[in-house]
Amino acid sequence: MVGANEHLFRAGTTRLTLVREQRRRLIGCFVPPQNYGRAAERLEPRGSVVLLDGPPGLGRRAAATMLLEDAPTAVRPVEELPPTREEGSFEVSADDRYLLDLSSVTDGDYPSAERALIQYRSVVEQGDARMVVVLPAGLGWMLHEDLSSLVVTLGRPRGRAVFSRHLRAREVPFGADDLDTEELHHLFVSAPMRELARLAELVAEARDTKRYGTSFRTWRAEAVAAATNWSEEVARQLREHRGAHERALLVAAAMVSDAPAEAALRGAQLLLDVLGHESDDPVGLARADLGEQLTRLGIERGDDGRIVFRRLAYDSAVRRHFWTNFPDLRPAFRDWVARCNEMPELRAKSRMDLIARFAEQAMATGCPDHVCTLVEAWTRQQGGRFRAEAAAALELGLSHERFGSYFRSRVYDWATGRISPGLAPVLTDVCRQVIAATHPEQAAVRLRHLVLRQTGAERVAARTALLDLAHTNRRVFRRLADRIAGLPLAEGADELLLGLLDPASLRIVPPYKEFALGWRALLMARPAMEWTPVLHRWLDTLARGPLDRRVVGSLIVAAAGDYGALNRLYIAVCEWTVLALSDAPGTVPIPPAARQRVGELFCREIDVLLGMGSTHSAAGAQERGEGI
Repeated sequence: MVGANEHLFRAGTTRLTLVREQRRRLIGCFVPPQNYGRAAERLEPRGSVVLLDGPPGLGRRAAATMLLEDAPTAVRPVEELPPTREEGSFEVSADDRYLLDLSSVTDGDYPSAERALIQYRSVVEQGDARMVVVLPAGLGWMLHEDLSSLVVTLGRPRGRAVFSRHLRAREVPFGADDLDTEELHHLFVSAPMRELARLAELVAEARDTKRYGTSFRTWRAEAVAAATNWSEEVARQLREHRGAHERALLVAAAMVSDAPAEAALRGAQLLLDVLGHESDDPVGLARADLGEQLTRLGIERGDDGRIVFRRLAYDSAVRRHFWTNFPDLRPAFRDWVARCNEMPELRAKSRMDLIARFAEQAMATGCPDHVCTLVEAWTRQQGGRFRAEAAAALELGLSHERFGSYFRSRVYDWATGRISPGLAPVLTDVCRQVIAATHPEQAAVRLRHLVLRQTGAERVAARTALLDLAHTNRRVFRRLADRIAGLPLAEGADELLLGLLDPASLRIVPPYKEFALGWRALLMARPAMEWTPVLHRWLDTLARGPLDRRVVGSLIVAAAGDYGALNRLYIAVCEWTVLALSDAPGTVPIPPAARQRVGELFCREIDVLLGMGSTHSAAGAQERGEGI
């Protein structure tokens, strides 16, 4: 589940496909909360900013996303802004749409987040864009008075309708009277929207496993029990099984559920070792066999030897219980997961399941830094052995609704600091494949830092990823050209600028102001031998297609005011016109007439710049050895 065209986590599915899937699912399951219509009216005019308030759990972020998706004249995808301003200017175009989620901002961080909000608001209003902001619940008293008029307070949507929509989205058949139970009624009026979505998912899971009957009512009963009863059941089970070995086996089995039973036994031994526990069980043949140990804990071993918990989602409840109720052991659990990842009993899918379960619990308990610690540890391994696991863990963090901005910030910190060689390619991958899918400009900032700070293959990979992004996104192209052209063109920056201006992989019409700015930096600072091949490829493009005067004009403007640069540009055009240096093997040669046509256009534009009325022949000038 990761990249534009690559796959890091969910095999066979691109990141952009997943983003589209999530949007479609949201549209299909969304039930407007109270006052949603009022917020939609506020957002209709260009330059509108709407701030959403309300109690947690009613789906404020989903509402914000839907408001932007339904906004008039929506063209480009919704882009999420970071809670704190990053480097570079924030520029918008008319009808751009932005989401700013401050729901997880603490009271200590709120003042800086509000300053960023005020700056964003100013640019959005002036640029005729639109922005929806999710405010942190309970911090309304800190809101600046100038923002109070923008607030719309949402109310809880109908829980029954939300649950029904999610069931239909999963094609679960049910009747209206199937939802008339006391347990469901309580959940409809009190549970957060994400828990109702999770309940519908559990119903679908109960149906798909074919282990809990064939009717909606049996699926419903098992799903409700999984959602409401298992916490107490796990606590009761732990009271009955107080031995360290039994508990270690239980949590290990929950973490590697669906893996071979031997992996659970090995995982339990590793956990005892990490915690410094001596085994309190008999040894050798005197102890209960593995099957008996698992049966005591309510765990089955399938015919294929894999672990199966008898009750629906009980393994999830076990994991949640240990991480929630043993807070002092969370660092030990983190280190244990790192060791489990090396177990030969786990194959690739089981390792990815282990990572996903660990990341889920780390973030559910407010410990996203534990995920980052493992990412750093795995990328220090020689030979990139656990690079895929590190990338998957980072992807899970970047995709998290609450902690996505935290992980984007950590990627920025890594990209701008000193990192291990193994971490650089992982950062490049997640920038290109994960961050760029929803935050292309933030991805570009991080990739640019990697290009300028890394060396060798790491720099090449980051540069390739950055150029791929810039060559398909005008805004990224514009900001990158503006940023790079203002830097000393040392090693790294010059190669990046040459690649950015190369038409070979360009898929957009370049923004000509920044195009000229980039060329000026090259013409003034770099030898002609470095940029001449790129210029010749542009001339090839002009000769083989429509003669775009904007390209010619931008190149001339880039050299304006510097006769030396203008002369070098002129000579390079003359070389191309006469010598046909850029006809690559296997390509159709450019006819001399087409070369002459492009060359003469350059000469006319130069004459205009110099205030000369006569027209020169580029071919004739080259033959006479003339410059300017």
